[in-house]
Amino acid sequence: MPESVSGSLELDDIQSGVLRPRPAPYVATYLLLRIDDRKEGRELMRRLSDVVASAAHPESPVADTWLSASLTFQGLKALGVPRESLDSFAWEFQQGMAARARQLGDTGDSSPEHWEAPLGSPDLHVVITALSPDAQGLEAMLERARAAMQALPGVVLIWHQDCYALPGPKEHFGFRDGMSHPAIEGSGVQGTNPAERPLKAGEFVLGYPDELGGAQMPQPEALGRNGTYVAFRKLRQRVALFRRYVKESSLGPEDEELLAAKMMGRWRSGAPLALSPCCDDPELGGDRLRSNAFLYGDDPIGFKTPPGSHIRRANPRDSSVAGMVNLHRMIRRGTVYGPPLPEGVLEDDGVDRGLMFSFIGAHLGRQFEFVQTEWVNSGVFIGAASIKDPIAGSSAGDGDFSIPRRPVPRRLHGLPRFVVTRGGEYAFMPGLRALRWLADLQT
Repeated sequence: MPESVSGSLELDDIQSGVLRPRPAPYVATYLLLRIDDRKEGRELMRRLSDVVASAAHPESPVADTWLSASLTFQGLKALGVPRESLDSFAWEFQQGMAARARQLGDTGDSSPEHWEAPLGSPDLHVVITALSPDAQGLEAMLERARAAMQALPGVVLIWHQDCYALPGPKEHFGFRDGMSHPAIEGSGVQGTNPAERPLKAGEFVLGYPDELGGAQMPQPEALGRNGTYVAFRKLRQRVALFRRYVKESSLGPEDEELLAAKMMGRWRSGAPLALSPCCDDPELGGDRLRSNAFLYGDDPIGFKTPPGSHIRRANPRDSSVAGMVNLHRMIRRGTVYGPPLPEGVLEDDGVDRGLMFSFIGAHLGRQFEFVQTEWVNSGVFIGAASIKDPIAGSSAGDGDFSIPRRPVPRRLHGLPRFVVTRGGEYAFMPGLRALRWLADLQT
């Protein structure tokens, strides 16, 4: 087997942000940069190679504080990466997320013409993400990032987004966030589902065998190996609309909680319906391992967890669906932005709040795009025709959702769009040696 597709994971060359679960609690900042001067952009790559942490020490206490760096296709072009190398990247990456909007369900209010500038534009070249369990650690990381940009007027900061964990920790709809993480061969990071075998490293890191036995990576190997792709999205949550819909569709407070849980597949505490179908269990929800130790094989109809619920769509586990579920797994990492809407408020206050989401994987097409188009925005795979995800789907007041029960299923109608895309982009997160390769370009 060629060297490029064999051997154990080279953790010292893989960015820590590729493999590590998000810490809890957390604070985070996204920085977007534009490269106006090629030489200064290359110098930035050199400096970042000394700042970005590797995945070599997954158990280190300080490993929960890290900075990662990614480049868009336009960013690689701005650095002067040769055309033959650019052509070797995934074609979805080459097109960019805005060009893929219709396929992803980013239509109507979520279409690129409504995106927050400069998201989705050719000006977005570099994505820097800093993340830490506390503000002090985050500020130290951001100071290192600012130092890397110092005296480089040809590298311009064009956008930033601060994120922080809400009390709970929960996201704006009130559900516990950051519940699961896949097990990955050779990563040193424990997966959250003990019933799930570790996935091949090539599903998440380029240059290693994947679940199909092959390997892929952009060329040359010095650039592609130990990198990965990232789909990052800013998603606004219509919290008041969600609260009103659930309240108006329920028979009372207890039914309201049950209805929300059926739509998500978990109670707000994080306890899965698969393990606690009748009532919430906060102790279970707070246990990251126990709350993920379940499958769906004993619930084919979905009397406990509806097949159309959000978490069952996003990861069907052992459900009977077309194709191989493991070919569509990816790492999901969400961070909350914006202040919470006060409890009980049912009217929109006009404040922007939601999630910055990063989806990490080696196959943009059959991971992020497949899940978004075939599982989130279509129900064909569960025999539900055009029925979309009740939480994250692209419904526009015409959505339906079925809750299996005896003797007659419960059906919801007229679901609006609760999550609106505010922008996003595809990026390539190179290995540390690849950052230095980019710095040394002579073209």
